[in-house]
Amino acid sequence: MIPFEDAYQIVRSSIKKISQTTIPLDDVLGYVLAENVYSDMNMPPFRKSAMDGYACRTADIYGELEVIEVIAAGEQPTQLINKGQCAKIMTGAMLPEGADCVLIVEDMKVLANKKVRYTKVEIESCQLESSTSMNLNICELGEDVQKGQLVLEKNTFLKAQHLAVLASVGCVNPTVYRKPKVGIIPTGDELVEPHQKPSVSQIRNSNGVQTVAQLRAMGIDANYYGIARDNKQATKDLIHTASIENDLVILTGGVSMGDFDFVPKVLMDAGFDLLFQSVAVQPGKPTTFGVNKNKYCFGLPGNPVSSFTQFELLVKPLLLGMMGHEHKPLNIRLPLAADYLRRKASRMSWVPVKINETGEVEMVEYHGSAHIFGLTIADGFVSYPIGVKELKKGDWINVRSI
Repeated sequence: MIPFEDAYQIVRSSIKKISQTTIPLDDVLGYVLAENVYSDMNMPPFRKSAMDGYACRTADIYGELEVIEVIAAGEQPTQLINKGQCAKIMTGAMLPEGADCVLIVEDMKVLANKKVRYTKVEIESCQLESSTSMNLNICELGEDVQKGQLVLEKNTFLKAQHLAVLASVGCVNPTVYRKPKVGIIPTGDELVEPHQKPSVSQIRNSNGVQTVAQLRAMGIDANYYGIARDNKQATKDLIHTASIENDLVILTGGVSMGDFDFVPKVLMDAGFDLLFQSVAVQPGKPTTFGVNKNKYCFGLPGNPVSSFTQFELLVKPLLLGMMGHEHKPLNIRLPLAADYLRRKASRMSWVPVKINETGEVEMVEYHGSAHIFGLTIADGFVSYPIGVKELKKGDWINVRSI
């Protein structure tokens, strides 16, 4: 049994990046960039109005202004702004030459004969006297991004906001790391699929559904191979097929110390070098990890909370690392709502918690690694290091979001 920190480092050090591919912009959500992206233009590409209003010279705002044209977004101004003149302008429209400010429409009074007057001259006058250039409500050329500027770094996990940037710079076919192919194999004679009615000695297969869902939440499709029965040859055949067709094979169950827990032996027979088979962590002690050249396998515990937790802690970093992205889960530091005492402290413990309305951390009702219902109201996990048995109300702890 090795410390969790060592298991994590073994997984990290085993990562080999997956091959690259080109994906159309509309389909690239959830991929990881394999190259830097640079802007092909200045943004804004011209001086533009930040508000609906009137473009004029700051020196002229004391008097009446003649409206000489209306400039809509997407139109190019046709008139030069001279003394005593202005142009009605819409948000995002190109600023006409000669103008150095935009007075917002709410502060203007419309007069007769195509004239307007600014109604806040008294408030602004002291600012005008002390300012060399007001530049009110104007977005300057290239103030957001300069042509050739790095806008997205290699290894960025692409979310909706990143796709907007790709679109803005015309990167419509970005080069990314492809998503890993993952095979899922639940094990155990006691399992039946969710649509089936269990007999007295059986339970429904929740791990298969759960693991597929965790992958899909990452944007990764899973290949589900069905339940492997407690038969060495049948399990070996499934693992052999899944390892050929996938980059990672995840098995749940069959990794503990029972008479029928032979998954580690079958994995070794299938050519995997097992780098660890037991981790000093709760839940998830019998977690197994192996490598076979550029293929990976995880044997996760059969209890669903253990399986869920170790997927979040170890499987997810592996998958994202293969895609070129370093996994940095969100951790929130908050005070504990009540004293907490655990019975044993010989292993690192990950306990599901929720954040209450006052921003304090509460333990959820949790009966152990088979109690999957406890996770349904959890906001995250709190980890307790080896040797720490007790925490006090008000202690500040890190909540890892799930």
